[in-house]
Amino acid sequence: MAQATKIDPTVPPSGSGCVECSQVDGWWFHLRRCTACGHIGCCDTSPSQHATAHFRETGHTVIRSFEPGEIWFYDYESDELLHGPQLAGPQHHPEDQPVPGPAGRVPEDWRSRLH
Repeated sequence: MAQATKIDPTVPPSGSGCVECSQVDGWWFHLRRCTACGHIGCCDTSPSQHATAHFRETGHTVIRSFEPGEIWFYDYESDELLHGPQLAGPQHHPEDQPVPGPAGRVPEDWRSRLH
């Protein structure tokens, strides 16, 4: 699949937090955005690793960080960092959203639960 078809810059993010964690009152460490469909999932350091699960389920191979100040893209297929276009906003989760997050759902022993 050509890189251009892996990234749709017109698709907005699915929300401000991990879709699957939000459905089960879970928590995440960092967030990743699928550049094909806008799905927001949690990173591989997070307990549930939903961004990678989304890649495995859909074949959408390119993600971008959804963290403030981070603009990197990553391709699971090639295992490489990429440059990509400006994506539809917002570019990251709200700056007042804590990391890890979301507020009120992060256990006190969160460090011991990271991968």
